[in-house]
Amino acid sequence: MREEGYMTSATEAPVQTEIQDGIGIVALNRPDRFNCLSSAVMAGLDEALARFEGDRKVRAVLLLARGRHFCTGADLDEVLDARKERGRLSAFITSGHLLLRRFEVSPLPIVAAVNGLCLAGGLELMMACDVVFAGQSAQVGCQHARYGLVPGWGGTQRLARIVGSRRALDLMFSGRWLKADEALAWGLVNNVVDDGALVGEAEAYCADLVKKNPEGLAAMKQLCRNGLDGSLQEGLDMERSVVVDALMSENVSEGLAAFREHREPLFR
Repeated sequence: MREEGYMTSATEAPVQTEIQDGIGIVALNRPDRFNCLSSAVMAGLDEALARFEGDRKVRAVLLLARGRHFCTGADLDEVLDARKERGRLSAFITSGHLLLRRFEVSPLPIVAAVNGLCLAGGLELMMACDVVFAGQSAQVGCQHARYGLVPGWGGTQRLARIVGSRRALDLMFSGRWLKADEALAWGLVNNVVDDGALVGEAEAYCADLVKKNPEGLAAMKQLCRNGLDGSLQEGLDMERSVVVDALMSENVSEGLAAFREHREPLFR
């Protein structure tokens, strides 16, 4: 069953959303601008995530893009305009940081389906998602160094955490693009699939997440992401402080009952 989304009927909207069988689908919709990230796009993404989080029927989020390319970075016209005044440029950079942190702290698992080019700010957006599917022809890269720029939306921090400092510095210094299979080998994406199957495979993954215990998935995401900010012992202590309450929940009772009864669990 497909439910009408908040902006699905507005074909000109820079961000489109809908709900499909428990999956909140959000699409970048600026194909003529390579889905570059403007203030309007960032506001649309933030609004979409807030509404998905407020709807108990939504258990997973799928981020995709209309057109040939996922996202090639920040909107250049807006950057050029913002550079006329330091405060405006700072506000633009801050809004991107807040949005991507919003993705990371959301209790919902966020899956990205990356097609075509995913560059600069697009790479930074992709890295803030939890799981990434890429089409076979997709290419990802930082490319800021090609034009004398510096990553502004967490690229210097997230990239090194995902692939390690040597690979991160290589990708940033060189500005080169990785093909999908190399991005997979580096751990930048989780799955590479045929271009024509990209959205279907990502939707199928989300559909499986919808069937799982939402409280458990949210706890795993929180513990995994927050644990990276401290020592191993701090992470273990954090897990221990959460797991007992998590294991006492009604959804865990349902899961254990389903295991004993040889059936699929029905989580609330």
